[in-house]
Amino acid sequence: MHALIVVAHHDPASLTHSLAAQVAAGLTASGHSYEIADLAGEGFDPRYTLADHQVHRARATPPADVLAEQARIDRADALVLVFPIYWWSLPALLKGWVDRVFVNGWAIDYGPDLPVVKKLRHVQVHLLAVGAADEGAFERHGYAQAMRTQIDYGIFDYCGAQVVTSQLLLESESGTAQAHLQTAKAIGQRVFEDEPVAS
Repeated sequence: MHALIVVAHHDPASLTHSLAAQVAAGLTASGHSYEIADLAGEGFDPRYTLADHQVHRARATPPADVLAEQARIDRADALVLVFPIYWWSLPALLKGWVDRVFVNGWAIDYGPDLPVVKKLRHVQVHLLAVGAADEGAFERHGYAQAMRTQIDYGIFDYCGAQVVTSQLLLESESGTAQAHLQTAKAIGQRVFEDEPVAS
């Protein structure tokens, strides 16, 4: 089996990149292959332009960079997103990737008089979100549920993809990095198991 690991962080020495590497190590240990999509390192442009809007409204052919990202997902049996939490959500780079790549005609089929057809039912999704706040802050303010609502359900369930793992790796600046790295490797080892993981 093959996984696409998408990393959205500008610093290759970040904990986010280290976590992605541990997911990859876990996949390798379990006999699976992977590809890493380093959105910042590869210079992915997250700006949703008129050309992207034409894909949605008029079913125009997506720009070449979008087609390349869709092809990477099409080659994968699982999609792993590793990202820092910015303002209680996805960083702009990753949100722009979703906005541009998960388009009408590929991720869904939708029209004014048609029900939404979910086209990514074959994709398993694993989310690893890195945050500096503690679990109490996330729960006290409802951010954990808000993130699941907007990301797990609002993006991936809307396209039919199954979110198998939705993991908040919190207190990342308070000495928990080693534990998070171990968690990431364990998640990599079980990416292709059917047991949903959420915390």
